[in-house]
Amino acid sequence: MWICVLKRVPLHRIQSAGLIRRSSHLSVSHYVPACPPTDPNAVQKLQDFILRSQRLFVMTGAGISTESGIPDYRSEGVGLYARTERRPIQHVEFVRSQAARKRYWARNFAGWPQFSAHQPNLAHQALANWENAGRLHWLVTQNVDALHAKAGQRRMTELHGCTHRVICLGCQTVIKRSELQAKFIALNPSWNEQAYGVAPDGDVFLTDEQVSHFRVPSCDKCGGILKPQVTFFGDTVNRELVYSLYECLAEADAMLIVGSSLQVYSGYRFALKAQEKSIPVAILNIGATRADHLSVVKVNARCGDILPRIMAVNQQQQEIGS
Repeated sequence: MWICVLKRVPLHRIQSAGLIRRSSHLSVSHYVPACPPTDPNAVQKLQDFILRSQRLFVMTGAGISTESGIPDYRSEGVGLYARTERRPIQHVEFVRSQAARKRYWARNFAGWPQFSAHQPNLAHQALANWENAGRLHWLVTQNVDALHAKAGQRRMTELHGCTHRVICLGCQTVIKRSELQAKFIALNPSWNEQAYGVAPDGDVFLTDEQVSHFRVPSCDKCGGILKPQVTFFGDTVNRELVYSLYECLAEADAMLIVGSSLQVYSGYRFALKAQEKSIPVAILNIGATRADHLSVVKVNARCGDILPRIMAVNQQQQEIGS
């Protein structure tokens, strides 16, 4: 079992960039599932698919971020579900149980320095370049890691929110996650616990005994419950947000699904909507997806191996533009 950098390290040293980068670098290969040799014909079909599109709608999932060292839930052999009995916290449990919130925030606090230090990889950068080239109409990500934003993506929606923001369930005030980290440190100056492993939502593995003395702040304005501004399992995505994304999809002429098995309906519904609108779908993912039968192109490969090789604009168009 991999041991994270938090073992008996003072809090101020936990936040050092050097420690974080080393652990993040070492973890990358642990979370990317194995895949067969890439089919060059499939890659060429994907290239042709992208070049035909003028207004591309892209949906990304956890498979694009595993190459940045962030584990996912469902990947065969390497996802959280395959490696442990651990399951993510449910929305109802977080809201109803003070003990559950304490456990969640203690683990999240311990894992935050490492999680927040992850950087975009070549796949994130490629999609940001497509936007800069004027070919990407909109991007929706199921990820909560802020890596697309770090890569410079602007025409995008974080479907399930972002762990870099925290919301009060009482007054709806939103603060930066980094601000909350400072509050945690002030309330828990001597709290240092040995932590094992890392989870997709940014926390680490701790025992109930380890978190028993951890203190969690309330909202400064109203004393309400603080929660990451993300959609927990068992919660639903805002309906107005979904409808606005349906409108973006309706304006597109093609849809590309990147690094997602689409096992969660909140993402799968956009593939269904594309089919309803007769919008062609291409998929880049390691392993089967729920929408394979809807796709006209499927590439079974790592996102970072393929996306940087795909031109969003052909050479002739580039020459005319220059």
